Amino acid sequence: MTGWIRHAPLRAVVPALAVAAGLLFVGTVSHVSDLVRHGLHPYDWAPGWLNLYWSSLALFDTLAAALLLGGRRRGLDLACAVMATDLAANAYAVYGIQHSGLAAQPGLQRLLAFGVLVFCAAALVRRHLV
Repeated sequence: MTGWIRHAPLRAVVPALAVAAGLLFVGTVSHVSDLVRHGLHPYDWAPGWLNLYWSSLALFDTLAAALLLGGRRRGLDLACAVMATDLAANAYAVYGIQHSGLAAQPGLQRLLAFGVLVFCAAALVRRHLV
């Protein structure tokens, strides 16, 4: 049933990697600008560990994007790990700290859409990477 996934054409893989890398660089810019403007603790309402995690994404988003553009599986693995942990951290922040929900948080909605893109694309592009 999923045999077609292994045969994704390269013409579909390259744009998927480019979009994912581009969106990871958008994340990099966001996290770097937070670091420059507010230091390691840009969100007063969030606990220190969560602020440090989000600040660390300035490095991990950049690394994942660079590895993806280089055609490396490690970049895909790192992108998946970043998305899984970032979604978990943001869900905790929204539901556990801010007592809000997905419908009221457009940032979390965009992050969730990007996470779906990364996880779905991972199945298609993995065999094309070294």
